[in-house]
Amino acid sequence: MGTKLYVGNLSYQTTSAQLEALFSQAGEVTEATVVEDRMTGRSRGFGFVEMANKADAAAAIERFNGSQMDGRTLNVAEARPREDRAPRSEPRSNNTTRGSRRW
Repeated sequence: MGTKLYVGNLSYQTTSAQLEALFSQAGEVTEATVVEDRMTGRSRGFGFVEMANKADAAAAIERFNGSQMDGRTLNVAEARPREDRAPRSEPRSNNTTRGSRRW
């Protein structure tokens, strides 16, 4: 299994393909993803790159952390495991409990 890297401070115009092309300069990329907002589809300014092995991941961190891409300084580090969130106590409503008042 590969090593997943967090890539922060991406330009909002950066695509997954551009991220993969950049990181492939440091080694074999298994997957590259720019995280997008669910509602708008716009980039959230960070992404993840999975490198084929630890040596490639270390080379990518060394090479790209602090480097420039599209005028922004990249933050590259090994990704931490996703923390579990506590379940919501109440489901969100669609404002149906507020009546039919118009503003």
